[in-house]
Amino acid sequence: MPVAPPRADRRGAPEVAVGLPGWAYVPAALGGLLILLPLVALSTRVDWGDWWSLVTSEPARVALGLSLRTAAASTVACLVLGVPMALVLARSTVRVLRWLRPLVLVPLVLPPVVGGIALLSTFGRRGLLGETLEVAGVQVAFSTAAVVIAQTFVALPFLVVSLEGALRTAGSRYDVVAASLGARPTTVLRRVTLPLVWPGLVSGAVLSFARALGEFGATITFAGSLQGTTRTLPLEIYLARETDPDAAVALSLLLVVVAVVVILGAHRRGGAW
Repeated sequence: MPVAPPRADRRGAPEVAVGLPGWAYVPAALGGLLILLPLVALSTRVDWGDWWSLVTSEPARVALGLSLRTAAASTVACLVLGVPMALVLARSTVRVLRWLRPLVLVPLVLPPVVGGIALLSTFGRRGLLGETLEVAGVQVAFSTAAVVIAQTFVALPFLVVSLEGALRTAGSRYDVVAASLGARPTTVLRRVTLPLVWPGLVSGAVLSFARALGEFGATITFAGSLQGTTRTLPLEIYLARETDPDAAVALSLLLVVVAVVVILGAHRRGGAW
């Protein structure tokens, strides 16, 4: 049986395939089962005869629409704020900024409820900024804007970490070449840097959207649960669990399906991560 010759790398040397130790497949399989089995178990609990009527009910449609709109808005906010943050953390030579990186990661480790309380302490009626906003006639807490802020707070680190890693991997040699040819910093960013890290940017945006879509703790603490205004699909699932378990299971599966569709669609457009 003929054996294909080893491929050569860019320097002309043969590229040797490095195998994995056999034991690695066992915990990898267990990790895959840990993710897959709960999803399979969820699908076995669904009353398929009533599934469509449950997920198309008025409260479900309103909650899903609100979730999609607020998650999209928070993803845009993550892009507007997160791309510059990732650029500063990855490329800035100011040493003081390196100490700010752990602060960006704080929302990743905070319980969402604590994040909601922190936001309420900032934007609530008696909060750090809330009193000033209240005088100006702007009420943030317990509004749709509060949902977007809460989702952005918990989702922003996903975009920053993903894009920062892509920027560090890509390096800055092509940026230097473009700058030496006379390109302005904004032109270098738009024409060179961002195209190079596009997969990382797409990955971070998708992760941010998925995290925002499933946000619960910070939302219910900071924005409350007002139907049509702040009651997103995760909150609707929580409330349905107390009164209609079948509806809760059906809506949970709907949320899983939406998340999977978004991730697969972004994967095809953005390329492999």
